[in-house]
Amino acid sequence: MLADYLSHDAIGLAQLVARREVSARELLDAAIDRADALNPALNAIVLSDYAAARERAAQGALLGPFAGVPYLVKDLGAAVAGLPLSMGSRHYRHYVPTEDSPLIVRTKAAGFNIFGKTNTSECGQVPYTESALFGACRNPWSLDHTPGGSSGGAAAAVAAGIVPLAHASDGGGSIRIPASCCGLFGFKPSHDPAAALRATPGNLVVEHAISRSVRDSAFLLDVTSGRAASGRAASGRAAPGRAAPGRAVSGDAAVYGGPYLDALNTPPASLKIGYITDPMLAPALSPDVRDALDDAAKLAASLGHIVEPASFNIDFEQIGEVFLTLWATFAEAAVLDAQQMTGRKPKRAEFEPATWAMAQVGRRFAREQLPRALELQRQITARVAGVVSRYDVILCATLAGPPVKIGELLPTPVETAQMKAVGMLPVKPLLKQMLVQTSRKAFAWAGCTELFNLTGQPAMSVPLYWTPRGLPVGVQFVARHGDDARLFALAHQLELARPWFDKRPPLARAQP
Repeated sequence: MLADYLSHDAIGLAQLVARREVSARELLDAAIDRADALNPALNAIVLSDYAAARERAAQGALLGPFAGVPYLVKDLGAAVAGLPLSMGSRHYRHYVPTEDSPLIVRTKAAGFNIFGKTNTSECGQVPYTESALFGACRNPWSLDHTPGGSSGGAAAAVAAGIVPLAHASDGGGSIRIPASCCGLFGFKPSHDPAAALRATPGNLVVEHAISRSVRDSAFLLDVTSGRAASGRAASGRAAPGRAAPGRAVSGDAAVYGGPYLDALNTPPASLKIGYITDPMLAPALSPDVRDALDDAAKLAASLGHIVEPASFNIDFEQIGEVFLTLWATFAEAAVLDAQQMTGRKPKRAEFEPATWAMAQVGRRFAREQLPRALELQRQITARVAGVVSRYDVILCATLAGPPVKIGELLPTPVETAQMKAVGMLPVKPLLKQMLVQTSRKAFAWAGCTELFNLTGQPAMSVPLYWTPRGLPVGVQFVARHGDDARLFALAHQLELARPWFDKRPPLARAQP
């Protein structure tokens, strides 16, 4: 059964349950067995809820197109009633929401069996997963390296084969960065300005998932966004026939269908792809990333697409300033307004120095700069949209380099001391300087994704390249706002041309 578990994506597992070839309990046991065997090395799962998940599986209470598929939820943002929501922070560690967040309501209605929560950076503030509360999460491809962040636990769990896909969120790259680090597919949907879930400054954050197969990501977005055709998201009927993970689902359309999944059935016509090598907020792209981009461009051209050099030709220093201003106000809300959620006044000792410092910058400097930042965001969005409108898709880097080593991006003792002094800095220009300095190290590695959180365009990291040392390097594709289906269609075409589903890290392969 375990070998069968690893050979299927989430849709494939759901089909097995629907045809009664396996039970929801057997799938859950397979996931738990792998979690128990692999998580001590990975630290991907920080909270387990095995007993409740087993009870749900035994009662047959799991209905929907993903009925019985084991699932993990990121321990940030998304509330699961009755489970602690720590947000990677000592302040929140005992906070237990009493209601599911809207996305979790839809996730449960789809039939997923939630059995745990995954590791994240504190309040999602940094692009690696090494919180003081839970410790470092490790990359299954190399335990010395980061799985990225802030959805690092989700990516590590999927890469290790514990689950076929896992909940994730993205406010500056937190779906795409871990997907790149772990050799997975990471899709950030178009932002919906009216969505209450993303009521953050500048609407930076969107929730979705990290997956192994493209079709899982596409159909999950159909279901959770309400785009699945009438009756499809609620039906538990079987889709006859076994569809390989590299194919879109063929079978009972009453169960499996929606605009994103349906887009996989038709290869995209010849696309005009703008190939951008700008390092964006990073100083430069590493040779590995340049090789990955060149390889992806050649692959796209071999599939009949027109690939030509392009450039955003915009002021990335200004983009960094705008993003950091919005991010600091986001940190202020997560830290200084914590009392609204927990009922306790936040204390400096309960937060990491970097998180507390960013919140102080948000309170003392960024808040008054917010109107200007939002206007600049509008201008940046219009300018980038103008560039993208000349192409069907943009190809660019996800990260400036391969996964970095654990601890490489943590603040040094000197930087930590500076962060602790932020609250005592009397001059606002000094606060701004501190904000830029503390972010420069992270941007040097993870400075290629934030732009598309500002613009709200759909973007995806696709696992097409591994370095000679065996580390994954994803490449990023971006489309016009609302053109998510085109990206899914391209991703599926790339998946068929360069399959990655069975490409697994040694740690995952070694576990029977």
